[in-house]
Amino acid sequence: MTDDVLNHPPVHGLLADGTTVCMRPVTPADHDQLQGLYEEMSPESLRMRFFSVSRRSGTLAADRACAPARPGYRALLAETQGRVIGIAEYDMEGENHEAEISVAVCDGLHHRGVGTLLVEHLVSTARADGITAFTADALSENREVLQLFADLGLRTARRFEGPEVRCTIRLDEDDTTYLTAVEARGRTADVASLEPLLRPNVVAVVGAGRKPGSVGRAILHHLKAGGYTHRVFAVNPSVNHILGVPSSPSVSALPKTPDLAVVAIPAAAVPATAEECGKAGVRALLVITAGLDSEQAQALLATCRTHGMRLVGPNCLGISNTEPGLCLDATFAAGHPRPGTAGVAVQSGGVGIALLDGLSRLGIGVSSFASLGDKYDVSGNDMLQWWESDGRTELALLHLESFGSPRAFARTARRVTRRMPVLAVDAGRTDASRRAAASYTAAAATRTMTRQALFTQAGITATRSVGELLETAALMHSQPLPAGSRVAIVTNAGGAGVLAADACAEAGLVLPPLTPEVVDDLFAVLPQGAAVGNPVDATAAVTEEQLADCLDRLMRHPGIDAVLVALVPTAVAAATGDDLVRALTGAPGHRAKPIAAVRLEQDLPVRLLPATGGTIPSYAEPQAAARALSHAARRAAWLARPAGTVPDLDGIDTARAQEAVETFLTQHPDGGWLDPRTCADLLACYGIPQIPWAWAETEDDAVLAAKRLRGPDGRVVMKAHWPGLVHKSEQRAVHLDLQGDAQVRAAFRDFETRFAGLLTGVVVQPLAPRGTELFAGVVQDEVFGPLVLFGLGGTATEVLGDHAARLAPLTDHDVHDLITTPRCAPLLFGAHGSRPADLEGLEQLLLRLSRMAADLPQLAEVDFNPVLATAEGVSMLDARVRLVPRSAQDPYLRRLR
Repeated sequence: MTDDVLNHPPVHGLLADGTTVCMRPVTPADHDQLQGLYEEMSPESLRMRFFSVSRRSGTLAADRACAPARPGYRALLAETQGRVIGIAEYDMEGENHEAEISVAVCDGLHHRGVGTLLVEHLVSTARADGITAFTADALSENREVLQLFADLGLRTARRFEGPEVRCTIRLDEDDTTYLTAVEARGRTADVASLEPLLRPNVVAVVGAGRKPGSVGRAILHHLKAGGYTHRVFAVNPSVNHILGVPSSPSVSALPKTPDLAVVAIPAAAVPATAEECGKAGVRALLVITAGLDSEQAQALLATCRTHGMRLVGPNCLGISNTEPGLCLDATFAAGHPRPGTAGVAVQSGGVGIALLDGLSRLGIGVSSFASLGDKYDVSGNDMLQWWESDGRTELALLHLESFGSPRAFARTARRVTRRMPVLAVDAGRTDASRRAAASYTAAAATRTMTRQALFTQAGITATRSVGELLETAALMHSQPLPAGSRVAIVTNAGGAGVLAADACAEAGLVLPPLTPEVVDDLFAVLPQGAAVGNPVDATAAVTEEQLADCLDRLMRHPGIDAVLVALVPTAVAAATGDDLVRALTGAPGHRAKPIAAVRLEQDLPVRLLPATGGTIPSYAEPQAAARALSHAARRAAWLARPAGTVPDLDGIDTARAQEAVETFLTQHPDGGWLDPRTCADLLACYGIPQIPWAWAETEDDAVLAAKRLRGPDGRVVMKAHWPGLVHKSEQRAVHLDLQGDAQVRAAFRDFETRFAGLLTGVVVQPLAPRGTELFAGVVQDEVFGPLVLFGLGGTATEVLGDHAARLAPLTDHDVHDLITTPRCAPLLFGAHGSRPADLEGLEQLLLRLSRMAADLPQLAEVDFNPVLATAEGVSMLDARVRLVPRSAQDPYLRRLR
């Protein structure tokens, strides 16, 4: 066991039944507990583990695990409340990159996932150690351990040797089957751990006051008034009853142990109360209290981890679950959420109240609601998995200001969005604390761009405000998704139609011209004077029946994906008794295409109008309707697109790249920018194309390099270099169009004079041919992971900001989106009669850049600017790479934050 593993902090994870366990490396102090683990095993369990019933085997195993650290050996134990309940260990077998693994779990805790969770963590450690396979010997009758290995999701081979079985488990890094299996186990454990929180049988409110006005009393009242069907208690040492609810002086004095304790007391008392709850057997905490200092916060979370309690909050509004037979409303919102199918999770209590009120006005019911507050434990990722499994939720609404594990969240969201719309308010878009970035890449990688990449790749519908979220929710809740972005607009007032057309165009929707057949069809039913284009101006003379017939005919038109109806009240309709809105709402049956109304006189931003067989969204502004339809169209396109894959790449030498990084960081412990030669060596490990170049430290060397590298036109480029130089153009550290030895010598002397004391050498390159100058780069975000950027390059990179971004590792779809999203994309596809650029070469460049970023967590920044794209190929003209000391973190490892 190496020192870094011995010093690794404990991590907590969830077993299959939702129990929290602590996992940590074994230390010599664990000897007695480990020996006790083996001594308490039955003779049959000992035989399965050691092929013998001798108690001596357990003692020797404890001795081995607690011995001084030795290369190639790792031992990890699991414990609950200080009691060791399992151990998994491996030992390297020579130099073949294989290790022998063994697992032991205490009797009485089998089939709860203890061994599996330990092995998953050892898999992550072993991969980091360069181990490619686990081996294990087991008795052929030891079905439990054989099943454990078989169910991991890794490639496993068995070889029978008499009564024993030799198992070989391949630890392939890119095994998506294993990752899917880990996710499935994590989802089962996570949902089980939330049961006491969201489906409690007994609830206690700690801090319910005698006088009106206290938050605890308001929550207790909500529990009663909301119809909570199970037992509820109050904890208050001063009274025996509050609001007719029995009260006890402490949690430990309650007649029944609560599943859920709601804590609404002063911050200073929270840690001690949490400890009391844990010792009493409470399984979940909802901490409403705000204002905990760092010491109180650490104590609260540590107590929850020690006693296996899931935690919502602190500083939150509460939770609710409208499930029939439960009716849990542990919030202090003004009203109760109506039952329904929308799951809601927010960080801000104020946003939560606004969302609940807005949904109530729309008539959209809530399946469950969680105000996550400071989000010490339960997060949006947990709630997504709960909604995925609860059998009720059909629409997920999120307001998240931060992400604990964005990559795990993205994988969960990508899976959940295949089943239901996931809408989010993109909060925290501004980056007031943005650092003064060194590279163009870092300057471009704003918080907005990073979050947008996460949402886009996960299929999340990101909105810019609570209002826009509700507008979009109204449409997705009530209407089918459109097959595309083609919209027909129908209006009874030309001006309203123009406003709607402008709004649709600004939202990225398409207003296709109607075919002659459709035009004739509509003229046949509309009043004289109607203008049948797109928009269709039915005029103020249109009747309810005519409008309904018009809409039906448009709905049948295969070239239209959605219909937007912009109506204004007129005296003509009032005089005839026509209600044009009924033309939308009175259609029999459920329409196959979405329809939305715009009523400029409407008092609320959005309403859901009762209609035959459902509801229809009605908006006060055409922009709101167009945004909602645009979001729906993008979701439909995302669902229709097959899931992307990360392509296999040839010519990758990860081991040599890791060695180069380690060598540089050994020489530069604080990290830094790579020199041109080291940078080129690293890029060559990933097959990233570079224009020919040479390094020169003297004037004569520069002349020789120029002679060797001159192209057909005889011209070269010279670039100065010294450690820390990033923006060469700004420093005037580049000389172009150098012809002949004299110009090369003059350029070198100029650098020597202007950069005296700094210059360490120059890079000489042939003058590149004409082409499109692009930019590609990576920023390793501490929270989100590596972000790949692509767009217009050259000196205009930072000024124009024409970039797209996606989180690594990139799939084939991500690469396509990166290339086609920037405004400069038409230049790559042959604009104005020019030949298209080498798109396959660009795709390979981005995939290889992504792979390098995913392989090397020490990669802080990469700047390829410019990248030259021509019809003949793609080459990188200038590269900057910055490394920092950073250890690899497995973002998908099952652990609590």
